[in-house]
Amino acid sequence: MERYADACVTDLQRWDAAEGLPLATSIFFGGGTPSRLAPATLCRILAAVPRGEDTEVTVECNPEDADAAHLGPYRTAGVNRVSFGLQSTHAHVLEGLGRRDVPDALQRIAAAVEAAGFSRWNLDLIFGGAGETDADWRATLHAVLSLPHPPPHISAYALTVEPGTPLARARDRHPDDDTLARRYEQADAILTGAGYRWEEISNWSLPGHGCRHNQLYWEQGDYLGVGSAAHSHLDGVRWWNVRTPERYVDAVAAARPPEAGREVLSPAQREFERLSLALRTPRGVPWGSLDRVDELEGLVERRAGRAVLTVRGRLMANEVTTRIASGSLH
Repeated sequence: MERYADACVTDLQRWDAAEGLPLATSIFFGGGTPSRLAPATLCRILAAVPRGEDTEVTVECNPEDADAAHLGPYRTAGVNRVSFGLQSTHAHVLEGLGRRDVPDALQRIAAAVEAAGFSRWNLDLIFGGAGETDADWRATLHAVLSLPHPPPHISAYALTVEPGTPLARARDRHPDDDTLARRYEQADAILTGAGYRWEEISNWSLPGHGCRHNQLYWEQGDYLGVGSAAHSHLDGVRWWNVRTPERYVDAVAAARPPEAGREVLSPAQREFERLSLALRTPRGVPWGSLDRVDELEGLVERRAGRAVLTVRGRLMANEVTTRIASGSLH
């Protein structure tokens, strides 16, 4: 872990020396389990990133790392947002997801976050796991919202089957599409009723608590990815690093770029991505951007001249995206 952190710091320093890194508007430690690093090690990487006083700094955490030993040093180092992968409040659902059951995880997380003084934080939830019922899912949502100070940001993801994973090979554990749709509708109804606004298809937040880093992705902003498998984007050029930590460490140690590949987006590709990403948010797209919009009844609604997905439309977002008119792409 220390060698990997050393490589991340060296990579950042080389970027700064070569390009002159601007002050980051947001920093996100994610893509796995960064809280498994010793807090001092994670904070050492953070210290290598140029940032301003109002930079949003998020760290993804495991429930078992919800304690003062982790969150205290994070706060001292400038972390101002944390995100915990709770997934479910039911042990049998966590078992079906292959996740560790931490006793009283929800209460531990909430208490640790409050004690450390974090006003901005997120809980990740997953629905559709083997053995989960509609009642289990509703109970998880209500348990989260029943906290004295519920998280101001909540992510609720449908369980997806990725090729080559143990889940992909266990067909009896694959989620049912109709079940996933029903649970998504339940989540939106319960969270909206509690004052949350949908921020993106799988994200809801209380007013003023949207995730700045996520919004940068949805608005095609520029970002630098540091570490193995990290992705970067600058002015329509995307590139990504080698996938494994060992290869990343070796490349940086040998003063080689850790880049594994890149793509240059055409103006039409960038415009399509801009529209398809906007469609996933309450901003929507200009009404004229969609072909045969009359066939999308019930999937989109017109708001101030823009097409915005309905709840049912969010379930069919990929289908609606295929209706982005070729004439709207420049």
